[in-house]
Amino acid sequence: MKFYTEEGNWDLVGNNTPVFFFRDPLKFPDLNHAVKRDPYTNLRSSNNNWDFWSSLPEALHQVTITMSDRGIPRSYRHMHGFGSHTFSLINADNQRFWVKFHFVTQQGIENLTDQEAVELVGNDRESHQRDLFEAIGNGNYPKWKMFIQIMTEEQAESMPYNPFDLTKVWYKGDFTLIPVGEFELNRNPENYFQDVEQAAFNPANIVPGIGFSPDRMLQGRLFSYGDAQRYRLGVNHHQIPVNMPRGATHTYNSFHRDGQMRVDGNHGAALHYEPNSYNIWREQPEHDEPTQKLSGDIKRWNFREDDDNYYEQPGKLFRLMTPDAQQRLFENTARNMNGVEEHIKIRHIGNCFKADPDYGRGVADACGIPYEKAGIN
Repeated sequence: MKFYTEEGNWDLVGNNTPVFFFRDPLKFPDLNHAVKRDPYTNLRSSNNNWDFWSSLPEALHQVTITMSDRGIPRSYRHMHGFGSHTFSLINADNQRFWVKFHFVTQQGIENLTDQEAVELVGNDRESHQRDLFEAIGNGNYPKWKMFIQIMTEEQAESMPYNPFDLTKVWYKGDFTLIPVGEFELNRNPENYFQDVEQAAFNPANIVPGIGFSPDRMLQGRLFSYGDAQRYRLGVNHHQIPVNMPRGATHTYNSFHRDGQMRVDGNHGAALHYEPNSYNIWREQPEHDEPTQKLSGDIKRWNFREDDDNYYEQPGKLFRLMTPDAQQRLFENTARNMNGVEEHIKIRHIGNCFKADPDYGRGVADACGIPYEKAGIN
């Protein structure tokens, strides 16, 4: 989402799930390679998908969500949204608080079964796009309520798990959802290319009072998103109308200069270095953030050395499901693993069993693999 605020643009780049498959940004290219077409067959490969996912036990949380009822929302209007990452809020006293952002659909959660999805895509491959466009066009404006979870720096230091780990959630019983607002989609794009295709979203675009965190996936995205937009739209993509600030109470100011497709005055004759004697491009210490404590040795970090709690949260999620929902999870998983090599299925069954024995047994039954062969009981 792009918020056009009085102090500039804030981009909240998120997902329809609160977690992700991994917490190491260097794995992003591997995920893309695993889910895209096989380099030999040029076919999409479930074997590649599941080989990758099952080899990363921390992926089980996201895989469980993906294979559950919520894996296929009925429409864009009927799903929640999440900032997913841990960000920070800085208050008027320059105190930092860690924060997660949630958007709760006011249309209610509705999902598709595998069979419903097959039939829907067979009849209309653009069903979700059409649903949203027509709903807005008919005045049936979808709404989401925005909530935040807040954690103090002191609480983060004593958490039993890493609060900056994108494969984990903050339990709502420990960190209550706090309502902060609501948004409504009430206008369709006037020109899709102008308003959507040229839109550049970058989590590095923030405004005073909002900051980042030690979330390693967020740190990776702070670089990769801007890099991708510069490649896709050009170094001056911030000048494209959809990406420019709107309603900012101060003069739009940027240290950027020159480059291809620079179409404004390019800051004229203004100096472009700091410090200088002319009060141009001056520092703004009023926006300085509080000090963040860091400790530890610097090296290529193997995150498995100090956090191997892969299964607690997927297990709790599984136990929150009704028996019918659990059965659909088993069946969805088995269908998606059709054609996958047996040793990969067995590896995934083992991960599920560690989260909850009934989870592992259910997937084994759905896949037709005996418990003894799967190494479970």
